Amino acid sequence: MDVLAGVGGFGESLWSYLIPFLFVLTVVVFFHELGHFSVARWFGVKVDTFSIGFGREIFGWNDKHGTRWKLSWIPLGGYVKFAGDENAASVPDRERLESLPEDQKAGLFHFKPLSQRAAVVAAGPVANFILAIVIFAGVFTFVGRTVGAPLVEAVVDGSPAAAAGFAPGDRIVAIDGQHIESFEEIRRYVTTGAGSTMTFLVERGGREVSLIAAPEVQQITDRFGNVHRVPQLGIQQGGGSEIIRSDPLSAVWLGVKETAFIVERTFDYLGGIITGRESADQLRGVIGIAQTSGQVATFGFVALLTMTALLSVSIGLLNLFPVPLLDGGHLLYYAVEAVRGRPLGEQAQEFGFRIGLALVMTLMIFATWNDLARLEVFSFLGGLFS
Repeated sequence: MDVLAGVGGFGESLWSYLIPFLFVLTVVVFFHELGHFSVARWFGVKVDTFSIGFGREIFGWNDKHGTRWKLSWIPLGGYVKFAGDENAASVPDRERLESLPEDQKAGLFHFKPLSQRAAVVAAGPVANFILAIVIFAGVFTFVGRTVGAPLVEAVVDGSPAAAAGFAPGDRIVAIDGQHIESFEEIRRYVTTGAGSTMTFLVERGGREVSLIAAPEVQQITDRFGNVHRVPQLGIQQGGGSEIIRSDPLSAVWLGVKETAFIVERTFDYLGGIITGRESADQLRGVIGIAQTSGQVATFGFVALLTMTALLSVSIGLLNLFPVPLLDGGHLLYYAVEAVRGRPLGEQAQEFGFRIGLALVMTLMIFATWNDLARLEVFSFLGGLFS
């Protein structure tokens, strides 16, 4: 009976992670591919397939333009396949394309002008950014955001704030010359300032005081047992907080700022890995995203929507990296074509795609290794065979 109960508990846990993960990933992938699809249709490109997932089809239908819309068994991405493509990576079937008569080339992606091809490729990541902005704007309009006064209630002993001379009752009015209106803005500046010296303008007793501090990265364990490396200043918020709903226009602008902040934070993190300020063990793969999706879902649907926006920005940004196989790699090829006046040779492109595949697979393996290590799978296996 205990064994059966354990199996049942595992099944419930699996579904509690799987369903939120599939929701988040499906929404992000759908809008990414919809971006490619919509701009391609706009330019008169014939689309053979719009697929969510890979592998065998679960179900699907054909629209009036002849595109096969389908859901496939492996829910780890998706693709739009244009007429004339050899595979889902938009590698052209060159022999077949060259043999076509001129009147059949008009609706094929690979015979479109360079600017149109570039627009179709860029539309996927752009759609991800737009999705994130819309989600953030919706949350800020209908749910609101928590805004707290930039007041210091307490200072942690031994922290960078204590060393800099912060005191309870201080009101932070500017950081590095940027005006501060809420405690949430302080958190934002601090999370992007690990290891760097920051200048804080503080109101204290009716006068302004300038303080200099450098946030330090510390390990923080959340309620689920996950360990995060987060820059900390060492101050606690005072003055309370309130939930503010924004009008739609202001909410869109806030959504743009939120999206830009995630992009900035991502580049800052990657730069920190290169310089040694950050650890690469925070990179997450499919398992980690699934785990986080399940955990975030416990806070409610709005929290899951917010994570969808975060992942959408990440997917959009990742796809813009100039790595062959990704959208950014295609754009890199188009940039070379614009400079040379003709496309790269078939062998050069094929070689680039192989390098891109190797890089993407290496990143996936590394991120999955991090996920397994975070779940202590290796310690568990070691215990079984010790």
